[in-house]
Amino acid sequence: MYAVIRTGGKQYRVAPGDVVKIEKAAADENGSLEFNEVLSFSSDSGSIAQPTGAKVLGTVVGEGRGDKVLVFHYKRKKQYKKLQGHRQSFTQVRIDSIQVGGKTYHATK
Repeated sequence: MYAVIRTGGKQYRVAPGDVVKIEKAAADENGSLEFNEVLSFSSDSGSIAQPTGAKVLGTVVGEGRGDKVLVFHYKRKKQYKKLQGHRQSFTQVRIDSIQVGGKTYHATK
């Protein structure tokens, strides 16, 4: 059983118990996140549906910055070179439960 959520301009396939790295997101004071933009949901029986009013609840595990990506601009015959580095910030989230249609699917302990 899984759900597809959208956050930070990207889509993620998540299931209860998964740990995913998403774009930096602000959590509540207790470290919980709620994803309201659920694009699709698949139950244990294998049917895929477009849910309305579905939520995915998660807990922040950690925050950090990814590996450095080097961006190199070059124009031939013009003596132009430019090197720039970038490190993207991320938030690591553990998916606790998926709520769809009055049912709640929790992570197995």
